[in-house]
Amino acid sequence: MGISFGSINTGLPKDIVKQIMVAENLPIQKMEERKTQIQDKQKLVKELIGYMEDIKTKLSGLQTEKSLKEYKVTGDEELVDFQVDKTLVEAGSYQFEVNSLAQKSSAMTNGFEDPDSDYVGVGFIQYTLPSGETRDLFVDPGHSTLRGIASLINGDRDNGMRATVVHDGTIEDAPWRMIVSLAETGDENAAEFPYFYFVDGDKDLYMDMERVAQDALVHLDGFPLEIEKNTAENLIPGLAIDLLKAAPGEEFTIQIAEDVQAIADKIKEMVESVNAVLKFIIEQNTMDENTDTRKTLGGDVSIQTIESRIRSNLLMPVRTEYGTMRMSEMGVQFQRTGLIELNENMLESAIKRNSKQVMQQLTGYFDKEDGTRVSGSLNTLYKSVKGILSKPAGVLPSRNNGLQSNIDQVDRQIETRQRMVDQKERMLKDKFARLEGTIARIRSQGNGLAGLASGGISDPVKQLG
Repeated sequence: MGISFGSINTGLPKDIVKQIMVAENLPIQKMEERKTQIQDKQKLVKELIGYMEDIKTKLSGLQTEKSLKEYKVTGDEELVDFQVDKTLVEAGSYQFEVNSLAQKSSAMTNGFEDPDSDYVGVGFIQYTLPSGETRDLFVDPGHSTLRGIASLINGDRDNGMRATVVHDGTIEDAPWRMIVSLAETGDENAAEFPYFYFVDGDKDLYMDMERVAQDALVHLDGFPLEIEKNTAENLIPGLAIDLLKAAPGEEFTIQIAEDVQAIADKIKEMVESVNAVLKFIIEQNTMDENTDTRKTLGGDVSIQTIESRIRSNLLMPVRTEYGTMRMSEMGVQFQRTGLIELNENMLESAIKRNSKQVMQQLTGYFDKEDGTRVSGSLNTLYKSVKGILSKPAGVLPSRNNGLQSNIDQVDRQIETRQRMVDQKERMLKDKFARLEGTIARIRSQGNGLAGLASGGISDPVKQLG
């Protein structure tokens, strides 16, 4: 009769430790899922921070009337061009006429057959600066050609002159000439052109033609004015006028007007940035029975606070010198969708009706009576957005930090639990290894006893070990 060992046999699963550890890892999986949900919320918070940063950037350039306003200048484009300093310019209309352009002193030498080999000898060039200072420039044999002399003149940077060798083309056997010009235009920059003194040369050098310096002559609102350069910077405040062409007797109008379209474009960009935030909040708050609220910001106090502040800033009346005014009166209006829209026609009408009031509503003004600065809608909104984004106590940085703290806490819990699981796995592996060894020895003994009972072993004691 065989010997029985009850339930101890070789029927244990080979992956029994793995199966046990699957159950032990379930809490870690739950914590990982929780961490993912928190990370999803943090991504949404960071996305919202990006939208708010965009509003802040747009608003930062719209905090004063000068920064918000844009001007459009029109005139005769063939005769003049304009550069606008919008911090100084003001709307207005002017009559303008370009009678003559400013000229610089210049002169041209006689002709040479070859600018690089015709030898004029050694000597010096004497010239007088507009300041009255006289200077001499020595010419050595190595520079005693037309190009060589030009290089010496150009190499003396303090003389205020520029020499250029040109091909005239009017005289066939002597087409090369040198033009010497002063850098600056105007009567005060008139110059006495260089006196050339050379000896032992094969070719004479002298000034063949000259053009005298002169101021530009213009008429502004019928009055003649002389200016040194072809850019009039001080005739009209905030407007530099580049004179392109003279046209005596052709008077035209320079019109400076507020560029309503450019102003509207700035406000439109701001509206688009605000709408990006409002749209984000609307999407987060749009939930149904299938919405996983653990992965959204729906109902989150942070987005409720942000929406409330944006709406109150855009809806509130603002005191101006002409009475209170709301943004809705200039076309910035909330729609049924919850977003805002800019009615450009209303904005244009408001600006034409009272531009000063519109600017004060948006960017504020200084009240001279009580000596205080009154904030406009854009100023208030900018301060709100800046506060919401301020670190570390602002609504969004605080919310982001709170979520990050939760993530860090879950990471620590996962790390602690993982150490416990790893330790248990090592313990189980060691325990089952010992169990397998015990089972192996019992089996070996069982086989020995079975052999003894059957009479097949000559030395049963040896067999049992």
